[in-house]
Amino acid sequence: MKKQSAHRQYNFPDADLYLLCMERIRDAHRDLQYFEQYGYSLDRLKGFKTLCDQLNTLADDDELVGEQMLMTEKKDAAAEKLKTAVRSLMTRVAMKYNNRSGRYRKFGTAKMGDMTDAQLLFCGRRVVRVARQQIDFLAEVGVNETQIQRVVDAHQEFENALNIQQDKIADRDISVERRIDQGNKLYQELIVLCNIGKDIWAERDVSKYESYTIYESNNDQKIARKAKLSQEGISS
Repeated sequence: MKKQSAHRQYNFPDADLYLLCMERIRDAHRDLQYFEQYGYSLDRLKGFKTLCDQLNTLADDDELVGEQMLMTEKKDAAAEKLKTAVRSLMTRVAMKYNNRSGRYRKFGTAKMGDMTDAQLLFCGRRVVRVARQQIDFLAEVGVNETQIQRVVDAHQEFENALNIQQDKIADRDISVERRIDQGNKLYQELIVLCNIGKDIWAERDVSKYESYTIYESNNDQKIARKAKLSQEGISS
């Protein structure tokens, strides 16, 4: 069965989640004597801090995308190098055979500029195979093993670059999923901690109660702050 994609359980950036968790951990340390009455110990609080540190050490998506882009640039450069090697060989082939002939078309290089990466890989292998099959006929136009080896080397470089790029894409997918899982663990623990904190201060201190309230967005925070100021104005 295919594993379902992970989804974030919170609607704000990981950096905000980390900061929010660290702030609430400091509050919980201050209120630890009350938290212990709920069975929330210092060891659990330390474990929460460890989860925060683990999230903070994971590579963020900008870093992973940047690495992926670098590998894509190298792959594209290798693809152009392969196309250049193939075109050089095909220039010689065209001197021997008409580009409408079956012998020329057998190389399969038509519309090479529009080929996908997979098609270009296939094309490179075919050009090498067909060139070696016809090397005796093409010798007079300068096609030799040195020319063919240039295509072989460029093809290998392109294939390696393509594999590395695909590995980076897979690494990013894995890392994103790991980061989401780690973030969700943090968020779930944050909810537990904040629910306890709100219960502690619900009838004791409005300000401390508010500090344990989780807002899903800055706008929610502004609305809550405005409502609080309004109530304070009425009460005064």
